[in-house]
Amino acid sequence: MTPFLVGAVAFLFIFGAAAGGMLLRARLPDHHLSPDSRELIKLATAIIGTLSAIALGLLIASAKRSFDEAASELRTSAAHVVLLDRTMAQYGPETAALRETLRKSLQARLSELRDQREGLLHEGLDVESIQNGLRRLVPANDGQRWLQTRALQLSSQISEMRWQRPETETGGFPGIFIIILVLWLALLFASFGLLAPGNATVVVTLFASALSVTAALVLIIDMDHPYLGFIRVSDLPLQLALERLGRA
Repeated sequence: MTPFLVGAVAFLFIFGAAAGGMLLRARLPDHHLSPDSRELIKLATAIIGTLSAIALGLLIASAKRSFDEAASELRTSAAHVVLLDRTMAQYGPETAALRETLRKSLQARLSELRDQREGLLHEGLDVESIQNGLRRLVPANDGQRWLQTRALQLSSQISEMRWQRPETETGGFPGIFIIILVLWLALLFASFGLLAPGNATVVVTLFASALSVTAALVLIIDMDHPYLGFIRVSDLPLQLALERLGRA
């Protein structure tokens, strides 16, 4: 499910619970909302509100970590690509074709990130063909032998990052976690509706509050998919790396 679909469903449940609480208030006998009953409802609401706040805090921390890891991976990959290109340039003209392959691979990566095509994003930088070409090189001296080893190390690091963080994320947060959080929020808003008077000001306030909570949930879920959502990591490091490739 997309973040917006999750947010729409959550909004219906949360605001629907608030409206249900207001309807229930109009039908309950007065003694069900006595001062003692109200105090108990408020205590239960405080517990649910605390649990919801903790759950939202955990979601924010997890999403922020995913976003920061993706940004770090992108910056590190860009740096390794530039270093790989410079290492191959120092090796000699024998690596000209491999350097061109690296440039084309980086251009394809940028295009994939901008188009947000999930089936392509998973591939990342194509370094396997470059690694095969590096292994076929025959160093003429110790200097070239060291540069060949260094280039293979850099290409391996790029390849490892590619598989450590697949970019077509399909997991995200556990579904049961989101469901329980929405349930807690629905119970919280139901208690609000049960205790609040049924007038237009209260309805608008509950509507705006439910919309704000679900909007925050949408942003958190979207941030947990830093390559595919509308809150995405910047591809500026890759653009800068592309500008530096091929310089002798």
